[in-house]
Amino acid sequence: MNWGTKIIIGMLTFMSFILILSILMFRSDTDALVDKDYYEKGLKYDETYRLKEQVLLDSVIPDIFVGKESVIITFQTISEGTIKLVRTADQRQDRILPFKTSEENKVEIPLNSLPGGQWKLILNWRSGGKFYLNEQEVIIP
Repeated sequence: MNWGTKIIIGMLTFMSFILILSILMFRSDTDALVDKDYYEKGLKYDETYRLKEQVLLDSVIPDIFVGKESVIITFQTISEGTIKLVRTADQRQDRILPFKTSEENKVEIPLNSLPGGQWKLILNWRSGGKFYLNEQEVIIP
């Protein structure tokens, strides 16, 4: 085999490699790490930052306990808002739950419908006339 044949074989191998990668790229699902409304979220970043800082200023970080049957979130005072459960592995499993704390300032989320793994809890609540936002990562067994 002469060097011309080796060059042709090398070029065909490289072209096949590029073609296979192109086909795989077009067949893949959209990237789950990029939000569809990322531009709007960028515009609201200052408000989000202010709400997160308000949690630290008022020292009202909620306590999160992950049990075998439920996730228990304990707030400092009576609170009302929403909990967004974000699944880092699969965007289709995300959920938004409205809540109002019990007499003990607790919220309980049953785990019977949530698959195990890593979740991000985004807590957005109002307490005492102030608004707060807190994000915490949890691992559900």
